[in-house]
Amino acid sequence: MDVSKNQKQYDLMTKTPMVKLILRLSAPTIISMMISSIYNMADTFFVSQLGTSASAAVGVVFPLSAVLQAVGFMIGSGSGSRISIYLGEGKTEEADQTASSGLFASVISGILIALLFKMYLTPILRFVGATETILPYAESYANYILIGFPIMCASFVMNHLLRCQGKTALSMIGITAGGILNIILDPIFIFTFDLGIAGAAIATILSQAISLIILLIFLLSRHSVLKISLRKISWKFNTYSVIIRIGAPSFLRQGLASISSSLLNNRVAVYGDSAVAAFSIVGRVSFIIMAVMLGVGQGFQPVVGYNYGARNYKRVRSAYKVTLIIGCAMMAAAACICFIFAPDIMAVFRPDDPEVIRIGAFILRLQSVVLPFMSVTVSTNMLHQSLAKNKEATFLALTRQGVYFIPLILILPSLLGFLGIQITQSIADILSMLTAIPFAVRFFRIMKQEEAEYADEAVLVTNKISEM
Repeated sequence: MDVSKNQKQYDLMTKTPMVKLILRLSAPTIISMMISSIYNMADTFFVSQLGTSASAAVGVVFPLSAVLQAVGFMIGSGSGSRISIYLGEGKTEEADQTASSGLFASVISGILIALLFKMYLTPILRFVGATETILPYAESYANYILIGFPIMCASFVMNHLLRCQGKTALSMIGITAGGILNIILDPIFIFTFDLGIAGAAIATILSQAISLIILLIFLLSRHSVLKISLRKISWKFNTYSVIIRIGAPSFLRQGLASISSSLLNNRVAVYGDSAVAAFSIVGRVSFIIMAVMLGVGQGFQPVVGYNYGARNYKRVRSAYKVTLIIGCAMMAAAACICFIFAPDIMAVFRPDDPEVIRIGAFILRLQSVVLPFMSVTVSTNMLHQSLAKNKEATFLALTRQGVYFIPLILILPSLLGFLGIQITQSIADILSMLTAIPFAVRFFRIMKQEEAEYADEAVLVTNKISEM
């Protein structure tokens, strides 16, 4: 074991000035998230050139990918949060075993999910909003995307394994390389090879495979504190139970995104393909704004995990406040741009469909107004998840797309018609933010009591790292 490397990493996470540390770790993560969003939007952009129904098909297939993301993020965040605390406590062997087991679980999960969707593909696509004109495009796109599910799931987990040890720059390189390649390959496969919407899916699979190879190289290199090995894969149920319990909020957050997206598509489908396409495009654009906050939050997670494990409670408080301020400022700036240029953004995707532009611009502006408030929701949720506060984190993950969005999307359209569909997400975002505030207050009140109880333990943990 490289003692100096572990000590250096420990010092970085527990002694670097907080603003500098959060910016250092979150900047690559923000770039990674935005690149990921941009190359997802590249599919939407290039596929949109094939027609409105093809553009809508990408949005219809999104719930299937969201299920995979839910499982991948559950395994990745569950493993990563536990690893950060282990590393903060100086338990490197336990960290290595968790990392190896999480990566193994991701590959198996990707295979099983792909097989399940393949067996019932057509009825599933109909359920999530595919009309008769959209269905052929959705089937063509999904049939290829499913092949890449094991690759994509493993990539999600490897990203978390790099981020949880503070190696966000390496994670960024892997994601960015795949994203740039996807943008290059999309027009080649769609238009040059004349593969249509299937070409977009093939380009995505190939780019994800390249990302996976790069991330794996980093994880196996000297740059990683973690040591991944087949021999370290655990065959104990408890190992995976812990990962699932900690990662459950991520699963619920992403899983509910799939369910809510399906319900949304179902509600919107009766208003025509232009409406489905508009919501699909707005969903991709809004996720870019959310990617800013998620990137800051994922840079925050290893910091808070390390310092909580080291009983450095002052830095836990500081990390939360800094994340809240930085995230809100960045999201507000991005939201302003989207609000001002909403019609122009929509016109990039469907310049010849004024109905898509009209519907989409209104929805995008509504969501831009409330998205900065999500800094409170995301920061508070990730705080609880990073520190294995499973019940609180799980409930907070349920609020945005579950507790609020699903009932609202079922009720508001019957009261307000199409307007009810358009305002649902914005109202859900406001309510989820208001719900998160008392959870944050309660957490820091309890932590103050822990701080007094473990006053001497921080010294013991620091000495353990130094003597390893």
